[in-house]
Amino acid sequence: MTGHGYLALLRQREFAGLYAGFTLLAGAGTLSGFALGTLVRARTGSPFLTAVSMYGSSFTAVLGALTLMSLADGARPRRTLVALHLLALAATLAQAVPGLPLAARFALLLGVGLFQSLGTGTRMGLLAEIVPPDGYAPARSLMNVTAGGASVLGFALGGALLTVLTPYQLLGAAAGLTALAALVVAATVRERSVRPPRRPGLRETWRGNVELLGRPGRRALLLNLWVPNGLVVGCEALFLLYAPAAAGTLLAASSAGMLVGDLVVGRLLDAARRARLAYGLRLLLAGPFLLLAARPPVWAAALAVGVAGVGFAATLPLQERLLALTPQAARGQVQGVESAGRIAWQGVGAALAGVLAQLVEVRWAIGVLAAVSLLVTVVSRSAVVREGAVAVRPGAAVAGGV
Repeated sequence: MTGHGYLALLRQREFAGLYAGFTLLAGAGTLSGFALGTLVRARTGSPFLTAVSMYGSSFTAVLGALTLMSLADGARPRRTLVALHLLALAATLAQAVPGLPLAARFALLLGVGLFQSLGTGTRMGLLAEIVPPDGYAPARSLMNVTAGGASVLGFALGGALLTVLTPYQLLGAAAGLTALAALVVAATVRERSVRPPRRPGLRETWRGNVELLGRPGRRALLLNLWVPNGLVVGCEALFLLYAPAAAGTLLAASSAGMLVGDLVVGRLLDAARRARLAYGLRLLLAGPFLLLAARPPVWAAALAVGVAGVGFAATLPLQERLLALTPQAARGQVQGVESAGRIAWQGVGAALAGVLAQLVEVRWAIGVLAAVSLLVTVVSRSAVVREGAVAVRPGAAVAGGV
């Protein structure tokens, strides 16, 4: 996609509003997560609770995906999205109250997480109606790149702002961004025509999930989409404990690496090249984290984490392979399962990291998680390659090499 193509999308009022709201909300989420993690670390000193405070909403996001997702295709998607923005605003304002009990903070965190996947589904449903079919993939690419950029700025600004602001004030700033996001979406995105009601098909959902998980090769693909990424997110959840003064720098470096990876792998390489590089990218995702066990200088640690961040781009060829193996009628559900599982494993990785860091030094916990991530990638490679041979038979669009 060229710069002209991105500009053409941004000239559309509704897409520009949806995109701006998404960008503001992503920045607010980064700031609030950083501030909340800082608060929890200062109050408890617990590696487990600090990690969960930053990534624990992933658990309830999966529950929301399994129970609330039918609302994403409801009759009033714009109203639903604005309401979810306002819900996030109320929760962030509550988090900014000094003296709020820790149990209440986690209840708010998990409660908002319950609606996270619904917000994503509603936003993507609106996107599909706002842009033409040939503009959907470029629009998603632009939003992915922006999410990485928002994370870089959010973590960098969060670390810098905490030198002059309290965590409560930083949460107030996040609330301001959330309010602005709600206002922008309400003012620019029109309500779509009333959609016919859709009955949630729980039985059909479970049947499709069983079928998806019934093939060993697909399980191997999902394993590689979920577990290595989740364990590396667990490594990142320990940054506040590994280097409290440089945590913002490390998190920003990771986000910058993800941004570079998405731009290079997603925009500059074709599907065949992505497939050939997928295994190497998965190794790159975890390998540099092993260096952190040696406690290198901050600049070296940031460089290693940034290089590892590029490895997150391995998700794209794996997703392409999964879609090539999936019937057209089931692709929406399969993508939902993949996304929910990836979010869940981010929470699992953070929780495992917190538990491990209470048993050994933080640097060793990071090293162990990175090693296990590499082990999963290496051990499961043969199953992924076998399933890839099925995907590249006539009619498939993805080349081998994954």
